Amino acid sequence: MSARRLLFGGLLVGCLALALLFLCLPILAMFVDVPPGDLVSSLGEPDALDALWLSLRTSLAALAIIIVVGTPAAYFLGTRSFRGHSLVTTLIELPLVLPPAVAGIALLAALGPKGLLGGTLEDAGIALVLQTAGVVVALTFVAAPFYMRQAQEAFAAVDRAQLEAARTLGSSEATAFARVAIPAAGQGLTAGLALAWGRALGEFGATLMFAGSFPGITETVPLAIFSRFALDFTSALALSAVLVVVSAALLLSVKLLGRSPLLGGPG
Repeated sequence: MSARRLLFGGLLVGCLALALLFLCLPILAMFVDVPPGDLVSSLGEPDALDALWLSLRTSLAALAIIIVVGTPAAYFLGTRSFRGHSLVTTLIELPLVLPPAVAGIALLAALGPKGLLGGTLEDAGIALVLQTAGVVVALTFVAAPFYMRQAQEAFAAVDRAQLEAARTLGSSEATAFARVAIPAAGQGLTAGLALAWGRALGEFGATLMFAGSFPGITETVPLAIFSRFALDFTSALALSAVLVVVSAALLLSVKLLGRSPLLGGPG
């Protein structure tokens, strides 16, 4: 029995080592394949800086939309039961499993010049396709489910007695939502926000299909990487390294928030 346990333990360790090697080696290779000085100098190129700045602006704009609309919507789903609740939740989560190209085609079918709402948007003077605003729409579409799913679960876990106590003391439901529910669900909301931001920064397919790739207008970092990897691999590596660092920081923040007693995590 002891020998079998030892053998099985060795198998577990071996599988873990193989998984780490396979998953981490490509990422590590990005930082050792090219000297750090070359990576830094590549980031100083105007087009690279434009892509970084555009990704930051559009992802933050998408996050603002997601927070303003997604937080109340997630609160409604997390605190109420109604017929069709599971269907509504599934529809909100559907973009999570859509292939990126399909997401882009769906946006074109709905908001493109010949889409369902294309004429309405045109009459209102709103242009999205091949515009920076279109990038924000694409990022919002693919990233919103990451935030809303986390937020819904966080609101569902809030102690109903706290909300009822606030109502008993004379607070309106809106006040209880702002002063009780949001602080109580803060850990889940912040984690969802970090995940959504990471998804928005890494979005490629829907942005390319819906907004195109024009430097300074719609070319975000992932699109800039794609356009550079055949012509300037060092520049592509530099931009990729930035996304890796940012993504790792966001993922680490989610892990740390889960342990923070200040946000309700386990101590």
